[in-house]
Formats: sequence, C-alpha cells, structure tokens
Amino acid sequence: MSAILRKIAYQLHLWLGLTSGLIVVIMAVTGCILAFEKELKHTLHPEKYFVNIIKKEKLQFSELKLKAEQALPDSLKVSRVEISSDPSRSYAFRSLKMDNEALTYWGTYIHYYRVYVDPYTGKVLAVENAKNDFFEIIMDLHRRLLLGEKIGKTITGYSTLILAVMLFSGLVIWFPRKMNKKALKGMFMIKTSAKWKRINYDMHNVLGFYAVIPLCLISYAALIWNFEDVDKWVKKTLNGKAKTEQKTKSTVPSEASSDKRNILDIVGNRVEKSLADKKSALISFPKTEEGTYYAEVTYGNKQYQNEQFNFDQYSGKILKHQSYKNKNIGYGTALRERNYDLHTGSIFGMTGRILYLVAGMIAASLPITGFIIYLNRKKKKPRKRKPKY
Repeated sequence: MSAILRKIAYQLHLWLGLTSGLIVVIMAVTGCILAFEKELKHTLHPEKYFVNIIKKEKLQFSELKLKAEQALPDSLKVSRVEISSDPSRSYAFRSLKMDNEALTYWGTYIHYYRVYVDPYTGKVLAVENAKNDFFEIIMDLHRRLLLGEKIGKTITGYSTLILAVMLFSGLVIWFPRKMNKKALKGMFMIKTSAKWKRINYDMHNVLGFYAVIPLCLISYAALIWNFEDVDKWVKKTLNGKAKTEQKTKSTVPSEASSDKRNILDIVGNRVEKSLADKKSALISFPKTEEGTYYAEVTYGNKQYQNEQFNFDQYSGKILKHQSYKNKNIGYGTALRERNYDLHTGSIFGMTGRILYLVAGMIAASLPITGFIIYLNRKKKKPRKRKPKY
C-alpha cells in the first residue's frame, strides 16, 4: 500500500476524529439506548400497552378516536393511531405538532401527546406528554442533539458523513505495512498480556475493524435521512426506468359528503381485517381536504415488510394499495423502504439488532481509545533542542 495514501488516511482519521469524536460518542450511546426501546417500554409500563380483559368485540374506530380526543388538553386532535394484532394490546393515539424552525428540542415540539385506549371498553389507560418522555428526549439527542431541525440535524448529518470517511480511512490504517504472521495476529486479536497502552491501541484497531460493516450500514442509512439530495440521487439512479410514484389524493365532493365517523369505521375495519396474519398497523388521518387516510400494515419485526393503503377520506374507497412484494416499484424505492431496518439492524432479525448494539458500543469507545492513542503519541514526540552557539 502506498505510503502517501497511508499518510493521508492517517491525517484524515486523526483530525476528523478529534473534530467529531464527542458527537459520535453521543450518537452511539443514544443509539444503544434506543436499540430495544419498544421492549423496554413494554416491560417498564405494561399498564399503558396492555389491557386486563380481552373481549370478543372491539369498539368502532370513530368511538375510540373520540375517547382519545376527549382526554387531550386544549381540544387537540389526534393525527395517528397505532394498533397491534395482539388482542391484549391497547391502541396508541398520537397528537403532534412541530416547529422545524425552532432552535431547541423543547421549542421543536409545540405539543406531543400519546393517548393509550382500551379498544374493548374505550377506557383511557394513560395520557402521556411525550415531550417529556425519556426515550423521546434520547431520540432527539440522537437525531438533533436537542438543537432543533436546522442546526442539530445539520451537525449530526455532517458528523455521520465524517464518521463514514473515518471508517474507510481507518481500514487503510488498519492494513499492515508488511504482511506476515505477526501482523495478521495483530489485525484480528487483542494482545491482552501487553501493557495498557498496547491493549488500548488493539481495542481501537481490532474492535474498529469488527464493527466497520454494521457501522457503514448505519452511516449510510443516516446519510439518506439527513441529506435529501443524496436520497433522491440514490433512488433515481437505482430506479432506472421504473415509474415515478404519484401522490394519491382524495376527490373533494361537490356536495355534502358522508359522515366522517362512518368513513373512519370503514377504514378501521378494513385495516383490522388486514391485520389477521400480520403484526401491527398505523393509520394516519388526512391533514388537508385532498389528503387520504394512510395505513401501513406490517408483517413482522421488519418494518419494510408491509402493505400500504391510501383511502379516500370522503368515501373510504381504496385509492392505492402497494405491497413490499411488488417487483415493479424499482430498486431505489425498495432500498429506501428498507432504510429504517438497515439503520437499526432489524433487517437481519434479532441477531442483527444485537450485533448492531455491540457495534454501537464499539463506536462509542472508538473516539475515547483514539484520543488516548493521540495523547500517548504526543507525549512520545521528542522536544526540539535549542542550537548551541
């Protein structure tokens, strides 16, 4: 390997690491906390997520929505509901309004409530001010450093880009100058019998190598979310000649339309039937006159494995239905649908989530071990002697 390339890679790795190290640690630690967020929530607060008695029939969606809205302060309206095929689970209604111009987390969320309702009785199990929820704060720290959409997202976006560069430059440095038996052993194993400085070096070098693939996937998915132009370019390039998706709209009637409560019940019943052999679903309510009821029904723990529906808000008619099994959506669109699962590791099942958790722990340690290496090398540099005259 060229000595010049190695030198450039080292300088990039060093200075980019010193620049973004603290932010990488924050993103890695918060990512580890969020890795099993749902499981932790269900364990810590079962009274919100589970009902005591399971009955044969559930109440209509419109009635449950009304119960949720009556529990909200300031006459707020719900915008989405999450449901599960598990008969013991509650329905989670959400009311959310954001200000993307705000400079802090607390300014970004104008209001954010979750209302948990027993689908059999309509009893409100809990009203949660999600703005104060521990995991929600951790999520915003992970995405925006609590500094709002404009500033925080920009910082984390470019820090992720820097992390990607460091991963590739780290691979260049990791590759030994001379390949022999001793070098090979040093590439893949930590010498635990050595002094602490060597152990620290090996932890940075070896553990960094083992985590590089999941960290590259995590970085790629984060870059897609943070940089819209990159997202569009990847999607357009991979889609090729596949048809561009058209936005679905409801047809606004010229005369008074049917009762909206009945329409919501039609939509809810259709989604409930789709849940029979699947895991969960969410329904987003229309925000404009031409908006639709959007439903996403997920098969299992992999979010991309889903069916998507758009319902006319005035008739309940299905305007669009798309399945992840559809082979005509284009490779770019298919990859974009898998972005969340790529970022969390769920695309590889439970094994992937655990591996990503370990990779996240390693990512949190790399800036620390790297900084210690930098300090040790700085101490070793001999001081320049003053010339004698």
